[in-house]
Amino acid sequence: MTSVERLIEQQAIERMMYTYSFHLDMNHPEELAALFVDDCEVSYAPNFGATGKDAYVKTLEGIGSYFRATSHHNSNIVVDFVSPTEANVRSVVLAIHRYMKERPDGWLFGQYFDTVVKRDGAWKFKRRELRTDLTTDYHVKAANPIGRAA
Repeated sequence: MTSVERLIEQQAIERMMYTYSFHLDMNHPEELAALFVDDCEVSYAPNFGATGKDAYVKTLEGIGSYFRATSHHNSNIVVDFVSPTEANVRSVVLAIHRYMKERPDGWLFGQYFDTVVKRDGAWKFKRRELRTDLTTDYHVKAANPIGRAA
């Protein structure tokens, strides 16, 4: 890939990630699922995720009714191309969750570790893993910690 091609593809990957956050916050499960390949793997925490797009849609439908609102913010996106059609991506996420039940808003600070692939001219998630730094009043205990070097 030329430098210009790399920049164009990197921007397309970043846009896909921002689109993911938008559709997650708007509770659009079908639009979210369209950003994943059929044989995707999603891990939001140990024992919480999905294998395959159909299972992922069911997961999204379940969590969509749990929140009154969410706000996901992505930054520090780093794209490492494996090939012109595959890349490993890591990013930082701050997610705020307003629950349907009366309880304080839940905050999550973490990182996504993704494998993305280009299929039919569009970048899609092949694997998405959330690792958690810190949570406050969040419905899931901080799981799958990032860890730090000693």
